[in-house]
Amino acid sequence: MEALGEIIVLPFFGQGHLNPCMELCKQFATLNFKAILIIPSTLSSSIPTNNNPLVEVVELQNSSPPPENAEVTESGLFPSRDSFSIPLAQGIDNLLSKRYKSSGQVPPICAVLDVMMRWSVDSFAKLNIPIATFFTSGACHSAIEYAKWKANADSIKPGEVRFLNGLPDNMALSYADFNRNRHRIGRGEATKTGQHEPVSTPDESKHGPPGGGKRTPWWEEVERSTVLLFNTCDDLEELIIKYISDQIGKPVYGVGPLLPEQYWKSAGSLVHDHEVRSNKTTSVTEDEVMKWLNSKPEQSVIYISFGSEVSPSSEDLTELANALEESNQAFIWVIPPGSGTPGPPRSIKTLLGREDEGGFYPYGLDEKIGNRGLLIKGWAPQLLILSHPSVGGFLSHCGWNSTVEAIGRGVPILAWPIGGDQFNNAKLIVNHLGVGHTLYTSNDPLEQMKKERIMKGIEMMMDDQEVHKKGKELAGKFQGGYPSVASLKAIIRRVSYSSSENAASLD
Repeated sequence: MEALGEIIVLPFFGQGHLNPCMELCKQFATLNFKAILIIPSTLSSSIPTNNNPLVEVVELQNSSPPPENAEVTESGLFPSRDSFSIPLAQGIDNLLSKRYKSSGQVPPICAVLDVMMRWSVDSFAKLNIPIATFFTSGACHSAIEYAKWKANADSIKPGEVRFLNGLPDNMALSYADFNRNRHRIGRGEATKTGQHEPVSTPDESKHGPPGGGKRTPWWEEVERSTVLLFNTCDDLEELIIKYISDQIGKPVYGVGPLLPEQYWKSAGSLVHDHEVRSNKTTSVTEDEVMKWLNSKPEQSVIYISFGSEVSPSSEDLTELANALEESNQAFIWVIPPGSGTPGPPRSIKTLLGREDEGGFYPYGLDEKIGNRGLLIKGWAPQLLILSHPSVGGFLSHCGWNSTVEAIGRGVPILAWPIGGDQFNNAKLIVNHLGVGHTLYTSNDPLEQMKKERIMKGIEMMMDDQEVHKKGKELAGKFQGGYPSVASLKAIIRRVSYSSSENAASLD
């Protein structure tokens, strides 16, 4: 059967963006549309496994390497057409011209652009290709940041709680919330006190820092989008999705959670990462992880991972190591290269040719804890770990992919957010969904983590039967498989050039 049309997907860099964009391509393919994932060739080794004939990966050769002083911002990488974005923009222009304009081929029905790649809109506008702006995170972060601007949040005082009109009361903003989001912990240079200075970017000089009571830059630029897409679903954020749609006056859809097909098909059983993701360098094999987990009682293990991009400071990680040593808690702790070091996310370092070297590692801890803990240096089979019955909690940075992977398996989350959307994701997890706890208190906005608080937080979450119950109940809503097929069909109907033909084929 011939494909009904083509859809271009342009991701931002990093596994937290590449993975959901690839899964979105696969979901479009299930509806018989050809999905074209465009990436710079420097990211070819990071692309998730793809065996779908209706998903094409197009690599753009970079005409020149990025400069050593290339700009990295919170709201986008090289948001204007300068530095490294110039050869990427030229590559996109050449691809579109050759593939559609010169050949006379029917243009794609839309281009799904990661919001962090918003500088690329001009390339698609030349061919009048409809734009769908894609947020690989959930909707909560974007909604709260916009509501902060509406609520004049930069005037909040210590001890005050500011309710955000249109959002649930449990999303209310505290003074500590506001100040934490102003500081990208782990991104700036560490001071002598172990704290990290805030990182200023060109976008911030114009719009203010995230959480600073200023409207975020992308909000003004969705004017050129036909629809907005979020990597979430109504079961998680229905009220929040509606809030965003009401505010911008455009259709907003949840198209997630965008997780591998095997994740949805294996509800109630183990997911084996090697079947869905390319294994990377690691100190412990998937079989060794399985054997270790099989030796532990049900819900007795806490899984600790801060993702593949950012990390707490080395001082905070030392406190974590001390807490794990002194507790009786069984654990798996994943420590990627470069952990504890300042600077941009690891994927950006890779893109810029600055590979992570060294970083934090708790030398000697494995001998002290014996078989009670498992330290993994490098890549870890996270889907396997979260789906194993021995795991009863997840100490997480609250990156969105990790969040939905845990929620879908009913694993409660102990939130240790670091930056970006993670603080607002933690608010969704703890305050709104009630499936976790947080290590941060409402008192000190920039408090440094201590081992006593980590130990107390782990014990509280692992022993909280109500949180475990809510986690299982929420996971039960995911038993029916991927929940957002209807949203994908609605999006295609709205943006399709030959809407009547394609819409009829979708029913």
